[in-house]
Amino acid sequence: MENEVKILEVDTEKWISMLEEMGAKKIGSWIQKRKVYDFHPVKEKKWIRLRTNGEKTTLTIKEILDSTKIDGVRELEIEVSDYEKTAEILEELGYYAKAIQENKRIRYLYGDIEIDIDTWPLIPTYVEIEGRNVESVEQFLKKIDYDKEKITTLDVENVYREYYGIDINHYPNLTFELE
Repeated sequence: MENEVKILEVDTEKWISMLEEMGAKKIGSWIQKRKVYDFHPVKEKKWIRLRTNGEKTTLTIKEILDSTKIDGVRELEIEVSDYEKTAEILEELGYYAKAIQENKRIRYLYGDIEIDIDTWPLIPTYVEIEGRNVESVEQFLKKIDYDKEKITTLDVENVYREYYGIDINHYPNLTFELE
């Protein structure tokens, strides 16, 4: 299970300052690339993601169980050694990417909490907070100052749709070249 929330429309510099004042450790920053695949036949609320940040590449099956809960997404993930070769293998198996996406990520670690400052094309930057369980995420949220109206447990596709009126299915190449 994933245990995460997003805080939308954040000021990157304020978040970096707050995290560093708290003693969070900067892990790195990078541009992530991903390819998204549907199952055959298509399974509602379930998809395959191949993602790399240039250092680590993962192949993941994601399934939304309950989009209103911190632990509402099931994730089955494995690290793979090569982004392009894995994409080739998926194509040989009959899976073709329905979307190519990228985002900029700055990652901090505070204890066992990962804090990612994510910038995606066409929408404002948000923060993703992920912990080992629901309680650890909730404990972290109590330590920080944030706009309670801007918190969500929605996945990226639904953040685009519900908050910004953008159907990312109309953007098979959701990259920074759009801006």
